[in-house]
Amino acid sequence: MQCTVPVAESLARRVLQEAGASRDNAASVVRALMAAELDDLPSHGLARVAYYADQVAAGKVDGRATPSLTEQGAVVRVDAATGFAYPAIEAGIAPAVEQARSHGIAALGVANSHHFGVAGHHVEAMARQGMVALGFGNAPASIAPWGGKRPLFGTDPIAFAAPRAGSDPLVIDLSVSRVARGKVMMAQRTGESIPDDWALDRDGQPTTDPTAAMAGSVRPMGDAKGAALALMVELLSAGLTGSSFAYEASSLFNAEGDPPRLGQLFIVMDPRFFGAGDGFVDRVEAMLAMMVEEPGVRLPGARRLAARQSNAKMIDIDETILADLERRAGDQDADSGAR
Repeated sequence: MQCTVPVAESLARRVLQEAGASRDNAASVVRALMAAELDDLPSHGLARVAYYADQVAAGKVDGRATPSLTEQGAVVRVDAATGFAYPAIEAGIAPAVEQARSHGIAALGVANSHHFGVAGHHVEAMARQGMVALGFGNAPASIAPWGGKRPLFGTDPIAFAAPRAGSDPLVIDLSVSRVARGKVMMAQRTGESIPDDWALDRDGQPTTDPTAAMAGSVRPMGDAKGAALALMVELLSAGLTGSSFAYEASSLFNAEGDPPRLGQLFIVMDPRFFGAGDGFVDRVEAMLAMMVEEPGVRLPGARRLAARQSNAKMIDIDETILADLERRAGDQDADSGAR
């Protein structure tokens, strides 16, 4: 079902505020979720609102938390205070970019955090200010060490962004799993099966049942290599920031248990301090030009940017998800902007 962007935003904000989130925090969360919807990444979009709202209502997420920020050298530290990740990351981006402009390189660490959504959006915001950025974040356990059955690592996204000349930044965003766990969640919510190479059940056997997959583990990309990358991200995002490792974190898909207290780490670089200097953007364009000369080559993020343009005014929302948002917001008006 299609819904106008303003109506979808309003519904999501109202649901979160009804659950107990502050106005500012709800707005920050919805900005992030709508950005995912515009980029045609629904597993990280409005499908998350119900989970977030239930966790706020239960106190698993502090919907009224105010992030606290400290700076030491070129390191910016933000304590999300068991609130949402989005306002905490937003609070840290500007000072981290400023530190990078002063020192050439800076780091932003976020502790006691929550789901940070589309990792690429955070580094894209830094690249729009001329920075080269890397982002890492952990998630509750869903990947087993290679050769094992018990999940110890999260799907643990890695993101990279670089500025371009007269164009949107180049963004590379990937999970160390073969598929984001949010896609398994979406299949579970909509009653669809999943490909048999996405996940394993509790016994370590391939499964097409998303419910069995959610109770088991998702498969790492590149097998042993992906599992090793997951370990790296756990140590960078949770180990350095003092946050919960994946196996210590509670689920992002229910309101039970303690706050997940996840961690995120961003490395921000000002290219002017490095060998290419002011010519870095030209170097980026030279590499990308060589790539697109090859028949069949598409730049990373090209599909996402095309979706962003086509979804600027109207987005597609699963009918079940839209109905749930309307119910939670107390809005049963069929002419509210969805059709």
